[in-house]
Amino acid sequence: MFGMFINEFVGALVQLIIFSLIPLIIWLIFARKKQNFFTWIGIKKIKHEGKWWVTVCAILIATGLYIGLTVLSMKFLPEGVTTAGSDFAGKGFAAFPAVLAYGFIRTGLSEEVVFRGFLLKRFSDKFGFIVGNTIQAVLFGLMHGIPFGLATHNIPVTIVLTLLPGAFGWFQGWLNEKRCGGSIIPSWLLHGTINVIVATLSL
Repeated sequence: MFGMFINEFVGALVQLIIFSLIPLIIWLIFARKKQNFFTWIGIKKIKHEGKWWVTVCAILIATGLYIGLTVLSMKFLPEGVTTAGSDFAGKGFAAFPAVLAYGFIRTGLSEEVVFRGFLLKRFSDKFGFIVGNTIQAVLFGLMHGIPFGLATHNIPVTIVLTLLPGAFGWFQGWLNEKRCGGSIIPSWLLHGTINVIVATLSL
């Protein structure tokens, strides 16, 4: 299983680098002299705004709904259609280190850099938070839903598995920008934790 971890970890790092290339190029061209790349992308210290208990309650409610509805939706997938975390199915807890690399780097950090770090911030600068957050959430939802649509040719499944991650992506954007001072660390930790939980359930 150590080999599985190494493969997953290396693959996760490669994906993170690939996903970061376009943001890095845009930063080099337009923002290099204004601020460092990590701050520009939102990898910075969390500065919480508002009441902590409201934020915690919002996270628990949104996460519970998302996980519950997603697990329920997966039951309606045709036999043979798998999810990204299905690669770990039946591997046992020896595969847990690989699950961590998958959840927090391959999917969590890579996707947060692109969607909540790059797209949300750039579109928000141009069109305002509501529009910017909606655009990134729609794109985030489509990235998850379209593969299921192509695999299943099932319109209801495609719609549900686009709307659920899209809605949660919108929540993550709100969490970062309106509660945590523009840091993508909260959505990264949340995103990674959810993916680890879902993948662990299949071990």
